[in-house]
Amino acid sequence: MTNRPGRLLALAQLANSVGDGAYYVTSALYFTQVAHLAPARVGLGLTLAWGVGSLVGVPLGRLADRRGPRGTSVLLALATAASIATFLLVSGFVAFVVTASLYAAAQSGLAAARQALLAALVPAGERTGVLARLQSTLNGGLAVGAALGGGALSAGTAAAYRGVLALDALCFLVCALLLLRLPAVNVTTAVAAAGGGRRFAVLTDRPYALLALLNAVLLLRLPLLSLALPLWITERTGAPAWLASGLFVLNTLAVTLFQVRTARAVTGLGSALKVIRRSGLVMLASCAVFALSTGRSAWPAAVIMVVGAVLQVVAEMQQSAGSWQLSFGLAPADRMGEYQGFFGTGVTVARTAGPLVVTTLLLGWGASGWLVLGLLMVVAAYAMGPVARRAAAGQRPPRPVGEPVPVN
Repeated sequence: MTNRPGRLLALAQLANSVGDGAYYVTSALYFTQVAHLAPARVGLGLTLAWGVGSLVGVPLGRLADRRGPRGTSVLLALATAASIATFLLVSGFVAFVVTASLYAAAQSGLAAARQALLAALVPAGERTGVLARLQSTLNGGLAVGAALGGGALSAGTAAAYRGVLALDALCFLVCALLLLRLPAVNVTTAVAAAGGGRRFAVLTDRPYALLALLNAVLLLRLPLLSLALPLWITERTGAPAWLASGLFVLNTLAVTLFQVRTARAVTGLGSALKVIRRSGLVMLASCAVFALSTGRSAWPAAVIMVVGAVLQVVAEMQQSAGSWQLSFGLAPADRMGEYQGFFGTGVTVARTAGPLVVTTLLLGWGASGWLVLGLLMVVAAYAMGPVARRAAAGQRPPRPVGEPVPVN
């Protein structure tokens, strides 16, 4: 990949992640205090919306395969910006659910289309490294956005919250403009190949579908920092509540600084599976350390939680690097958007089911729940080996998707 597409992909990632970071830390208060929605209704509406998002990822990814990943990415970035701007007009539950569903659908489709675009512009051997750099950029952007959102939280005014939404919409407009400057991809061959096959082949590709399911299990770590650890710290340890924020900052900085270095160990199927197995074992160690914090006083609990968080972010970076290699390497070249859309639903499933799973295990079962969670991660990590090898054995020769052509 040339330097220009790489820079544009990174800048597009940075633009939308800054907006997302500001949105994440302020949206709950905007919807409850400015849009005057009950907290329970906000939670229900977002659950319904992300359920819609999980369903449309595959068809929108398929659209990227047939119509071109660059144009589809640009349109979905614009749709995301429009849905965020529409939140400024929401005043009732039905309007909120409709707008949130459009937002979730556009975000899910954009993720799949951008992965397909990256696959078209980046040689196979470089994709994991590029994705690692984009992940580092993502975390840096989220940190900047969260700081901007923190300013709005400090102000605590309706105007400040509306300003964050306007900023997020503007960031996605910038993202769309940057994606538009990327090279176009000739999809003539891909469209012809996709048109003659099954409509949604990924749904009948059992090894790949099982791989995506196992990856969703590994992604149950997603609600730990945002939900489980803050509750665990305040309810099961004597550590101060602000430690949860410190652990989030630690995680973000670690991924920003070390994700690229971690990804260098992944060069193919074998190394990806090795790294994923190692991530499962490190995650088990992290869970065991977190379990030791039960009932501890402030400083011992804080030290234990920091050690557990360090192990957790190491496991996160290893699992991310390995899963990127598998998701791209085992997907047909002419259906990359469709397959990435399906693999990406693991994030939605983990964010939807994860809060219930982790709070039940950790807050309901205590220290033993941590061990159960850790063992679940190990089982899923080791199960990916035979499933991935079966998927690789059944792969058909990749079809060409066309070379990037310059944009006039």
